[in-house]
Amino acid sequence: MTNVQTCRVPVTKLMYARTKHTKSLSVVSHKLNTDQTQNQLIKCHTNSLDVDKMSQCTNKLLMIRPVRFGFNPETAIDNAFQQLDDSVTPKDVQKKALEEFDTFVNKLKECGVSVHVVQDTLNPHTPDSIFPNNWISFHDDFTICIYPMAAKTRRLERKSCVLQYIEQVFQVKTVLDLSRYEQFGKFLEGTGSMVLDRTHRIAYASISERTDEELFEKFCKLMGFKPVTFHSEDEFGKAIYHTNVMMCIADKYAIVCLEALKDPSEREMLRKELEDSGKVVISLVYKQMNNFGGNMLQVKVKGGNNLCVMSTKAYESLDFEQIAKIEKFDTILHSDLTTIEANGGGSARCMIAEIFLPLNT
Repeated sequence: MTNVQTCRVPVTKLMYARTKHTKSLSVVSHKLNTDQTQNQLIKCHTNSLDVDKMSQCTNKLLMIRPVRFGFNPETAIDNAFQQLDDSVTPKDVQKKALEEFDTFVNKLKECGVSVHVVQDTLNPHTPDSIFPNNWISFHDDFTICIYPMAAKTRRLERKSCVLQYIEQVFQVKTVLDLSRYEQFGKFLEGTGSMVLDRTHRIAYASISERTDEELFEKFCKLMGFKPVTFHSEDEFGKAIYHTNVMMCIADKYAIVCLEALKDPSEREMLRKELEDSGKVVISLVYKQMNNFGGNMLQVKVKGGNNLCVMSTKAYESLDFEQIAKIEKFDTILHSDLTTIEANGGGSARCMIAEIFLPLNT
């Protein structure tokens, strides 16, 4: 990629790679092998940040249009939100999911949101490609981060067609590729594992098999975030697989299932952290979280109120007071995602990768 400059550290400290997943991009694969390397990365990143200009949300979204969406038994091992319905054929699941996807995209576009849709490919088969935020994120400092995924089937989602599109449309200076940590059994599944307060530079993570605490802290150190970790469980004591199914951060409010934090000290710590950063805390109960009430995303609308984007199932789980609190700040947009939620175990937020990169001129 001729127009991408890797400027974070001297060439001798980086490994440049053109992998089968990222053929078109010069990728910075960060070794984390010396204190000097880490300090140079942090210094270069910190110097490029203008915190006063950072926005929590964006008007530009990446979404992947599915071609072979379906229930993935590999991810269902630790994703309690997935529900297999044997009475529905895989063909019908794909058909219904595509209808839900297209309707959702159209609703966003009608509100003035810039949705960049990339069509998935039939091969390799990636049943969860509709959830791109788990393997890629985009940042204000012209950086793309690529993440290590727990499920082998999900690692195939890092397709060159997606990265080529981003390269053509947006300005990119650095690609920070952390996917090499898969070989060590360390995973950090993007903004599924982490919920980012981009304005205050705070990253929240519920530790699980898919969210390695050490790797999370390294990401935070490199990208200039304060790490906040905790542990959350469902009603049966099973670790919640992704932070973004129990927590949403907007510019002035936070939606979180505090009930899922069994440790009272962690629960109070999280609430205090959110309130100290100026958030109105809207607390969910388990029933609401199980209906994807925490899987929401604030989206910028130019010239109008921002959106709080969620599924219809999530919206219907909220009570009047919670809806009123959200609508004090944002306009609620909801869409039926029933098939995607049942088979994929993710909802509206999971389907969106926010793009904070400027457009190519």
